[in-house]
Amino acid sequence: MNTAVSALILAGSRPGAPDPVAVAERVSHKALVTVGGRLMLERVIAAVRDSGIERIVVAADHPEVIALAQSCGAEVMAPEAGPSASVAAGFALLGAPMLVTTADHALLKGEWIRNFVAAMPLDADVAVLMARRDTVLRAIPTTRRTWLRFADGRWSGCNLFLLAGPNAARALDAWKTIESHRKRPWRLVASLGLGTLFNYARGKLTVSEAMLRLGLRFGLVARMIAANDGLAAIDVDKPEDLADVRRAVRRL
Repeated sequence: MNTAVSALILAGSRPGAPDPVAVAERVSHKALVTVGGRLMLERVIAAVRDSGIERIVVAADHPEVIALAQSCGAEVMAPEAGPSASVAAGFALLGAPMLVTTADHALLKGEWIRNFVAAMPLDADVAVLMARRDTVLRAIPTTRRTWLRFADGRWSGCNLFLLAGPNAARALDAWKTIESHRKRPWRLVASLGLGTLFNYARGKLTVSEAMLRLGLRFGLVARMIAANDGLAAIDVDKPEDLADVRRAVRRL
């Protein structure tokens, strides 16, 4: 990929109940939680910059998070109502190719991003990094994640996405579908048609096939790239995740 990649980091405030991690840590926003002596958002921005990406935009609306992002040399944009809408606004600002990740990806490494971008197939409009269950559990046996079950094993997302070309704008509709069904994979598969649902129910659908079919439904080529390091699947949604992440940082 010859064109310079930019990056969007999602760090908006979720409406509704307070974030359990922020509450447990007594901070005003999860991105401000300390991991290994640095704030989570600071760690994520540093990892993205270490990958070689120069233009970094943080979608944030909390004053302290905005100030932190700016102090780390990142641009800031206002988030929209929900991750998919924020990604759409970020894509309108940055264009392709654009990497997307989240402020709670506390273990993120520049090496993972470089490998992900390098592995992007030339025919792909969008790619998603995913990790196999056994790879994740080798890295952190205590983690509890939402596993997507396919013919080639159980998988977890890694909160790393790459919108590679102009057609990737169509992926934003797919993003909304994934967002609404992310805890119920059979509903996501059902949206691809009865044949696909039948193959999924019989255990005949691989995660790569599912990703490709999802892309075709929206008129683009979507690819799955497998993570080599199971730590790539670990984000911080719960206090238990934070404990796992802090133990992993102490080991590194």
